This record gives sequence, structure tokens and C-alpha cells, in this order.
Amino acid sequence: MQEVSAIYTIRTKYAMLSAKEKKIADFILEHPKDSVNPSIEELADRIGISESTMVRFARKLGYSGYQRFRIALARETIPSSEQLFETEVSEGQDAADMVFANARKNLEETYAKLDRQVLKEAAKRFAGSHALYLMGLGGSNILAQDAYHKLIRTGLNCQYASEFHMQLMLASQATEGDVALLVSHTGAGHDTLALAEELRNNGCFLIVLTSNTRSPLSKLGNLVLSVSNPTSSVVAESFSARITSLVLIDVLYVEVLEQIGEPGVESLNKMRSVIAKRRI
Repeated sequence: MQEVSAIYTIRTKYAMLSAKEKKIADFILEHPKDSVNPSIEELADRIGISESTMVRFARKLGYSGYQRFRIALARETIPSSEQLFETEVSEGQDAADMVFANARKNLEETYAKLDRQVLKEAAKRFAGSHALYLMGLGGSNILAQDAYHKLIRTGLNCQYASEFHMQLMLASQATEGDVALLVSHTGAGHDTLALAEELRNNGCFLIVLTSNTRSPLSKLGNLVLSVSNPTSSVVAESFSARITSLVLIDVLYVEVLEQIGEPGVESLNKMRSVIAKRRI
């Protein structure tokens, strides 16, 4: 069954919208493609209305939430190639050139706005933690696992689980003196926010790694590590944001080792020694 056009739905239900909702409709009808890429927070600011009005607008059109409406709008306004690769694609353009260029651009933008004090503070918190929780859901869980794979070498008491309910159980055990790194590209998932709230309620210091610094998750973080937004945010599991996040995790790992000093080097050498025994 073919999905009804989001633009068509706006036009047919326009008369039943409130004055503020019509303001949203007018903007989207005039700038349909430009309405897809910004987050709900950014678009609400641009139009001059509240985020809650954006949600009510989407629901009045028949969508379960704003994200559902946004996906529907993207399907009819953003070329399929752009939805896949997060950037406009010229016919015959080389895939390797395109993906590498997008990754380089994201890395350069993140590097240019990198707050080194926040990075050093995050590393200091990691180094001084009683327990360090490394969390993320979906594609972000891969990043959390990478952080665990690196930081376990330092001798820190790292805690990681791949499944949401296991992460929630870990979060329920967090206490003051503990630190958590919670990774989320969008910072808007209900389950991710549940983890953040549980950690904060238990007194855990929360560090957020995200490309949406105005998200609900960012507002819950004690520290926010920012990854530059890709050209388009239609694809939540952004290729380039993931790569840049991995680089930031590498930077954190190096900073943590510098904070810990000799004990960290000893833990690293112990790890290297035990792994070396398993090699031919």
C-alpha cells in the first residue's frame, strides 16, 4: 500500500490547523526539502514556535510523532541517493570519493569546533570514576562497545552491556562517584532517555556523546561531547558521525591514559602480554 504524501496531507488538513500549526505548514510547504534536515529543536526555532507545537502538528496530520512525519516528508522530497549517502550525488559520481569526502568534512568540522577543556574534563572524570558505564543503543551501541574495548585496557572499572534491559539494570546500580558515557546520534530516543534519567537519578555523572547538542539527552548530560552534524540528518545512523565519534573516543582514551599515568601504562602492558600469549 502506497503511503499518502505528507505534502498532500498538509494541504488537505490545513483548514483544521491552529494558527501556530498553520505557521509550521506554511514553512514546510514553502521549504519542503529544507524542513527535513534540521532536528525538531532547530526547525522549531527557525519557525518561531515550540517543540510541543511541532509534535501536535504531526499528530494532527495523523502521524504518531514528529519523527514519523519527518521520515514521510523525506521520502518524497529527498532523492533516494541523498537519503543513503547524506549528500547530493551527481550521476556517475564515485562512491569512494563521495563517502571519503563526507567523512573528511565531518572530521574537519568537528575538529574546528572541538572544546578541548570539555574533553580533558571528561577524561578526568573517567580516570577518577569508581565505575565507568559505557552505553548506547542501536548503532550507538557499536560506539559504546568500541569505547569499552579501548578503556578496559586502562585498568578502569568499565561496565558494558549490548542489550537495553541489561544496560538499564546496570544504570540502576550506578551511584555517586560513578561516571557514564552515553552515546546517541540523535539524542531523542525514549530508551536512551530512560537510561540517562536512571543514571542521573542515582547520582552518576553523565557524559553525552552526540551530534545533536540541543536534544533532550544533551539537556540531561553533565558534559556534552559534540560531533558535527552531517550534511543531512535523514539517516540517523550517520556514516560520518559514527567515524568522527570513533575518533573522539580514541582521543578520550589517550587523554585518560595521560590522566592515569604509570598505573594505566602497567594495565596496558598486562593486557598486551596476555594477548601476545595467544598469538602464533
